[in-house]
Order: sequence, then C-alpha cells, then structure tokens
Amino acid sequence: MRSGHVQVAFCRGVHVIRLIGDVRLNLCSALEQYLDGILANPDFDNVIIDLSLADGVDSTTLGQMAKISIVCRERFGITPTIASPNPGITKILLSMGFDQVFHIIDEPFADEAEFRDWAADALDEDEARRQVIAAHRVLMSLNDKNKDAFRELVDSLESDQS
Repeated sequence: MRSGHVQVAFCRGVHVIRLIGDVRLNLCSALEQYLDGILANPDFDNVIIDLSLADGVDSTTLGQMAKISIVCRERFGITPTIASPNPGITKILLSMGFDQVFHIIDEPFADEAEFRDWAADALDEDEARRQVIAAHRVLMSLNDKNKDAFRELVDSLESDQS
C-alpha cells in the first residue's frame, strides 16, 4: 500500500478533498485543519471527498469524514458527496452508515481541478488521542452498530486520558 496523503482543491464553488493511498490517523489533523478553514469561510456550494486513489481508510479517518458531513448538514444544509469507485471501500462506508449522511457515487471524481498537497503539523500524543476519541464518537453517533463497535475503544482511550 502507498503511504497516505491529502490533496485539496476548490473548483466551481466545491471543496474537493482527495485522500490518496493508505489514509490513517496521522492525516486526520490535516483533515481537521482543512475543515476548520473551509467552515470559517463558507463560500462553497458543496464538499466532495474523493476516494478514487485511496487504498484504505482507518476508522479515525472515517470519523473525520463523518464529521465533515454532519457539520456541513447542520450549519449549511449541505449533504457532501463521496466518490468511491473501490467496492471494498464503498462496502466499509455503507457498513458504517455513511449512506445516511453522504451522497455516495461509485465513479471517480473526474474534474481536472488544480489540487495541492495539504499537510498539518505533527500531533503530540494527547492531541492524537483527542482526535481519535472525537472521530470515533462521531462514528458512534451514526448508528447503534457503530456505537457497539467503538464503545470499548473510546472508553479505553478516555480512561487513559485521566
């Protein structure tokens, strides 16, 4: 698997977040910083998360993605789109209930937007734990199955935090 990274573009009023390779916890701060930035200046019509070049996404990344949708829906009445042509990744998205908070399409994002790499500063252990807990809490809020699947992890991380 390829090491993961994030690229972003703004194209015709749409923020496009492209996740490439094996996307893991270490990229979640980049997603969170980008989300905070676009929400500070809501001059957009929609958000697309492009998974066309993703080899895999971990549960923390899935939680960050769900947060993007929840915030966009609550603040702006926008339901973001995920482009997921990989049947394995799409199966994971559906099993997590993403079809309730995203439009999911099985075609790659085809626009030739000008992407740029997006990176964030490295996280210290406490900040990484906070992001993992927050991301998994978002996943847990999507449905009871997720709540059961991630309860033990969240409880464990929260007890380590004390």
